[in-house]
Amino acid sequence: MSEVLSVKEKIGYGMGDAASHIIFDNVMLYMMFFYTDIFGIPAGFVGTMFLLARALDAISDPCMGLIADRTRSRWGKFRPWIVFGAIPFGIVCVLAYTTPDLSLNGKMVYAAVTYTLLTLLYTVVNIPYCALGGVITSDPTQRISLQSWRFVLATAGGMLSTVLMMPLVKLIGGDDKAFGFQGGIAVLSVVAFLMLAFCFFTTKERIQVPPSTTSMREDLRDIWHNDQWRIVGMLTILNILAVCVRGGAMMYYCTWIMGSPEVFVAFLTTYCVGNLIGSALAKPLTDWKCKVSIFWWTNAALAVVSVAMFFVPMHATVVMFAFIFVIGVLHQLVTPIQWVMMSDTVDYGEWTNGKRLTGISFAGTLFVLKLGLALGGAMIGWMLAGGGYDAAAKTQNSATISIIIGLFTLAPAVCYVLSAIIAKRYYTLKTPFLTKILGELAQGARRNQQEFENLPVSKELQN
Repeated sequence: MSEVLSVKEKIGYGMGDAASHIIFDNVMLYMMFFYTDIFGIPAGFVGTMFLLARALDAISDPCMGLIADRTRSRWGKFRPWIVFGAIPFGIVCVLAYTTPDLSLNGKMVYAAVTYTLLTLLYTVVNIPYCALGGVITSDPTQRISLQSWRFVLATAGGMLSTVLMMPLVKLIGGDDKAFGFQGGIAVLSVVAFLMLAFCFFTTKERIQVPPSTTSMREDLRDIWHNDQWRIVGMLTILNILAVCVRGGAMMYYCTWIMGSPEVFVAFLTTYCVGNLIGSALAKPLTDWKCKVSIFWWTNAALAVVSVAMFFVPMHATVVMFAFIFVIGVLHQLVTPIQWVMMSDTVDYGEWTNGKRLTGISFAGTLFVLKLGLALGGAMIGWMLAGGGYDAAAKTQNSATISIIIGLFTLAPAVCYVLSAIIAKRYYTLKTPFLTKILGELAQGARRNQQEFENLPVSKELQN
């Protein structure tokens, strides 16, 4: 019988993602606006910088996964990276939100260097953290519960960051917004470090994997040959692209469409409350019905709601708040499920070829996730620049207004439609098949190992 995880350990694991979201959500929602309207960097350059830095960071993800898979310490494979990477990560966060008095070219170089370092150090902490969830337990029910706790707390961390950021900017900086942003992220970075330390001390790696005897090239080849991993990778890039584009456009939407930048914090609060409810609903709904069905139906509903938002009049504030709440519930409902699906592809890969590649599997997923972030950030910057966006203007031209509305509503809808179709048609690890896989793994069977084929227990399981 599998071990039932304690609430303390589930909270501890969730605290790790709460810390990540304190920084991740802040960067996703505020950094484009910070660079264009506070630091004074052109939107087109910021879009290109986001694309290149995140693409470089995405390339580093598999490397970090391979390193983590080969780590041996008394604390395990993944936990040491979480706590020892936290301090430099926090320092670079503050540097990224610092505005030195430089020429425009100097500002662009400074932003590119500090932002790239920020994304790379995020990788050092977050790749091992995500992989940790795959070795705490192998029980599907406990995994759903663990991931539900994770995303409830991740949502709370994101809410803490995004809702408190602007009040901290005002409190610390007053009229000096540049100093306020620097001080605000410094406070939040300290909180994130304490959460990561708590995660380290309260979690345990239970699934012990023998040291890898294969090369990194072989591991990369094996993970690419895992067809279900490729499907989850496609779903990941689509879903993060949807949330990145909408989140990045939200400040512009509140400022230029709704005409009230102050509404932004209320928007975020409403969205985050929806996120909390969505995360909490994931386990009971997946207890009731196969998680794959829940996943694709929810993505279909997200597409419908996103299209409906396009037709909301500019000043229909109450209606838009209702839509934002529903989007928050639905999006965060599928997020824990998607991460469990990633853990399932690790089991599937082990069942297929006898190799459990937890670190590189999650690193590969974060690779495509960051490609989605790169494309999303670049799309916003390039489209705003193409539409003639002017941060210093009193009003924006009609092309820019249409672009902001489209980014906030229709672009995410396209991503959700594609995600629903791909999950329904191509993802095969539904509950009955996964149960069979886990049963065979529990008996030590491997489909590609001839010596197991003649064992009676293996024949029973295959039948």
